[in-house]
Amino acid sequence: MDDAVKGLWNIVLSGYPRSGKTTLAKKLVNENPYFARVGVDELRDMLFGEVHPCRDEFLAYSLIGEIRDVLLKRGYSPVIDSTAPDNVTREFLLATKAKPVNRLLVILDVDRQVLVARNIEKFADSSPVFAWEKRWQTPKGRIPIFKFRNNDSEDFSLYYARLKEVLQSEIHPFKPEFRPPLLSIQEIRETLRSLLKRRS
Repeated sequence: MDDAVKGLWNIVLSGYPRSGKTTLAKKLVNENPYFARVGVDELRDMLFGEVHPCRDEFLAYSLIGEIRDVLLKRGYSPVIDSTAPDNVTREFLLATKAKPVNRLLVILDVDRQVLVARNIEKFADSSPVFAWEKRWQTPKGRIPIFKFRNNDSEDFSLYYARLKEVLQSEIHPFKPEFRPPLLSIQEIRETLRSLLKRRS
């Protein structure tokens, strides 16, 4: 069986601190030679020695967008490792002029008490969870979403296998060519007329 990733991907990982984004990004990159991780926190640290929010978030995200597009043009699938708590940030990170590209937003799904425990273990403080709760928005719009459950290693393994299936599939719902096309107004009218004729 051919287990290579099909096509070029622009993958954005979105989730609370300690939800497993970096672990997932590194695993994807280690197993796929044409994937590249783009770490937003590392870029902030490299530029300013600061974490979120750094003194120039606009610059940081502009550079992320440039890096993403260069990678895509060179045939690499970027895996953008960013908390991306709001829909505007997610849409910006997923938007690219490079074609053809499969876009995918991966939402790291972790129970709140697990997140709090992980943050206390790492930072001796759970305040990052509360800070991100204020900014977190439920994804909306036509963004293709994969929910990645990660409460423990068993969850991670199961959902990683499912994500790999999506990335390796020739036909899956995240590829634009396999999304059902929207009906035109004319097609909708004709369908309604034929339904009304059948009933009369």
